[in-house]
Amino acid sequence: MQAEKVVNKVVKFTYEDYLHFSEDKRYEIIDGEVAMVPSPGETHQDICANLAFVLRGFVKENDLGKVYFAPFDVILSEIDVVQPDIIFITKQRLDIISEKGVHGAPDLVVEILSEFSEYRDKVIKRKLYSKHEIKEYWIVNPEKKEIEVMSLKKGIFETARIYHSDDILTSPFFEGLEVALGGVFCD
Repeated sequence: MQAEKVVNKVVKFTYEDYLHFSEDKRYEIIDGEVAMVPSPGETHQDICANLAFVLRGFVKENDLGKVYFAPFDVILSEIDVVQPDIIFITKQRLDIISEKGVHGAPDLVVEILSEFSEYRDKVIKRKLYSKHEIKEYWIVNPEKKEIEVMSLKKGIFETARIYHSDDILTSPFFEGLEVALGGVFCD
């Protein structure tokens, strides 16, 4: 009797599949695997708005590029489509932006942690963003009221510094940027 050959076939989704998903939900695809992303809560929205406001003002004042916030697709590859909380693209690279989203790696990505996203943001997306050579990655922890600023060095994110709510955040990427975190984490 001949043993049956068992094939464990994993289905990989692509950007083309993603375009046909329901528009009333938020989805991401990482390495072809689909995840539905829950809507952010009120604290998350406050922090995102406060931080995006400061970044947009700095970027506009210095004519540096564009800042966007979720939901806005970032198509890193055919099997990697994410919606980071905040992204920045330099003016030299604005050609990667279309009406449908960003086609390539932003220069800065900001993710705000939630109880559902911590592992995904700290481990999975960190690897994904380093693989696609995003220059700087910020992870915002609302519970601890801190922001970890990481820079890409030799293909790996290294923590430049962890800033707390009473600190002034500076960025290795944004020369001259100063963000008073008390205003970002205010209630």
